[in-house]
Amino acid sequence: MENDVLLKVQNLVVHYETHNAVVEAVNNVSFEIRSGQTLGLVGETGAGKTTIALAIMSLLPKYTGKVIQGSIEFDGRDLRQLSPKEMRSIRGHDISMIFQDPMSSLNPVLPVDEQISELIRLHRRCSRAKAAIEAREILKKVGIQPERAGEYPHQFSGGMKQRILVAQAILGDPSLIILDEPTVGLDPRQILEIRDLIRSLRDDHVVLLSSHVLSEVSAVCDYIFILSHGRLVASDTPENLEAQLHAGGALCVSVRATPQEMHLLCDAMLPGIPVEIGAGARAGQTELRFGSVDDTVTEKLFYACAAAKRPILKMEREKASLEEIFLELTDDDHAGPAEQEDDLREEADA
Repeated sequence: MENDVLLKVQNLVVHYETHNAVVEAVNNVSFEIRSGQTLGLVGETGAGKTTIALAIMSLLPKYTGKVIQGSIEFDGRDLRQLSPKEMRSIRGHDISMIFQDPMSSLNPVLPVDEQISELIRLHRRCSRAKAAIEAREILKKVGIQPERAGEYPHQFSGGMKQRILVAQAILGDPSLIILDEPTVGLDPRQILEIRDLIRSLRDDHVVLLSSHVLSEVSAVCDYIFILSHGRLVASDTPENLEAQLHAGGALCVSVRATPQEMHLLCDAMLPGIPVEIGAGARAGQTELRFGSVDDTVTEKLFYACAAAKRPILKMEREKASLEEIFLELTDDDHAGPAEQEDDLREEADA
């Protein structure tokens, strides 16, 4: 139902413009998130994930980042039509964003509980004592124990810093939390911990998660949008993406024959069809691996082996991984705008 839609992005186009160049960072992207959903934005570096998040938050670089067209509706309000003052009241209260680099969002000279306490007082106008108690409660909720709450950011690991940012994000009880590549630079254990933390957020918040790792997003998201060079190239559930986009996976066949016999058979009966042929695990067996092929090739192989009296022992399709699907969808012959976009951002910050 339409009234279940919390965030609706329609025909969004974003450019980075300087006197040297114009980079089309986001090109006519549309998507929506409904209440109770966790949605993933996946794409290679420079695909436009962070730009979309910054556009939602109205935090694009002031002089170079420009929304050329499109609408961004949050809870029925077009955020593009709001004044800077109105947007400031939404950030933190209704929408929170966690950025890639934790240290860019944390004050290195203040203990983390004081930083959280300061934000609580900004949002709720309560006493210092009450804010301090609440800060430690919020930190404990994300896995920072009270005895560590008074430590400084540099004393925490990368995963713990991300937990602190999550604490900052949830203190205003926002409806929508945007996480921009929250596991970059973390080790496998920390990644799993952050995934569990994201899952816990789903109970009370709608989550928009961006990443360049498709399998990471599929582990926690209900729905996935794949971006390439600023354009939306696919969208579905993780299960349907795998089933629909790579249904014709590699075909693996085991035949009772020698590799030489199968080379001759394939050359005669399946000319021009790429195939890898090698000795099987047992003597007298040969393994064949075809790329993505249709049922016609399967049928020809079956009848060729039957005619040559070389029985097929096993025939099955490999299950493509989500990462293989991602590479297939985003691979093309032209380079993306990643390097140009990074240069423009640096120029904007200078």
